[in-house]
Amino acid sequence: MKSKLFVLYISILLILFSCTSKTSSIVPEIRRITESVYASGHIKSIKQYEVYGIPNATIKEIYVSEGMRIKKDAPMFQLDNKNLKLATENARLSSTASDYRVNTDQLVAAQKNIALAQKKFINDSLLYHRQKKLWAQNIGSKVDLEQRALNFENSRVALATAKTNYDVLKRQLKLLSDQSKNNLKIAEILEDDYVIKSELDGVIYQINKEKGELINGLEAVAIIGTDEFEIELNVDELDIVKIKEGQPVFIRMDSYQSQVFEAKVVDINPMMNTRTRSFQVEALFLNPPPELFPNLTVEANILIHAKEEALTIPRKYLIEDSLVLLEDGTYKKVETGLMDYDIVEIISGIDSDTRIVLPE
Repeated sequence: MKSKLFVLYISILLILFSCTSKTSSIVPEIRRITESVYASGHIKSIKQYEVYGIPNATIKEIYVSEGMRIKKDAPMFQLDNKNLKLATENARLSSTASDYRVNTDQLVAAQKNIALAQKKFINDSLLYHRQKKLWAQNIGSKVDLEQRALNFENSRVALATAKTNYDVLKRQLKLLSDQSKNNLKIAEILEDDYVIKSELDGVIYQINKEKGELINGLEAVAIIGTDEFEIELNVDELDIVKIKEGQPVFIRMDSYQSQVFEAKVVDINPMMNTRTRSFQVEALFLNPPPELFPNLTVEANILIHAKEEALTIPRKYLIEDSLVLLEDGTYKKVETGLMDYDIVEIISGIDSDTRIVLPE
């Protein structure tokens, strides 16, 4: 009885082994194969950027809300700038008081001094030359002549000094006027920095601060972008050399479940992220989904090559990327071509009639 049971057991094992061998023995198939690079990433608004403000400033007013459309240069936030407003007002008062046109009366007075000095110089010149002629005729004293000469020289110096003072005053007034105007412009620019404005026509996607909160300079106050979207992908450094602009990209998103959307590579950032050891690749939808939002996660396959009729085997039948196991138990070296996650192209080594076995 035991021997019969043993024979039955052996028979069952042989049947099972025979079935297993048959199911794991296959021949290569002619089928379409593609090679693609996997990448993950997210949806990003075109020209999307993070908005920052002056550190340690308090938000006084918020003029926008999430989802709101905004024009370029339109104000989004007003920061508290009481002290700066006072500085601007002081600069404005100083600019008004120092304006060149306001101080022309000082130049008029200086011109009058020149005219007066000119008259005195002419008068002293006439008196000197008259006294000189009299002295030549032995009329008058030498003291009178010397006195007239001294007065004449003093008038000459006084006239030159009056002209110099006028030129100096004119330059000083012009300099003071220009400086005060520049100081006012600087104050106005600094005050304008306390109004955070949009850099583009776009949409307010996120506001991270509330009225009265302090800006720390590390966290963005808001995120703004256009209502057009691009795909930002992270490609491993091992695959980046295969990526070229214009390559097709097939996108899947959790938001659209099993739907696949087509896109194409439009830009490759040449700088590697040393932390993730990956490169940033941007793609654009050919026919975008009806509704998109920033930061939606995506999975992508970037198509590198495709062949319609290729001799292929399942990748699990390939040993160490270059060998297959034949039915007789021997190994055969093969040359491979394109491969994806499931199948690999066989270029040479076996043909469509060669039966291979799944390695244990």
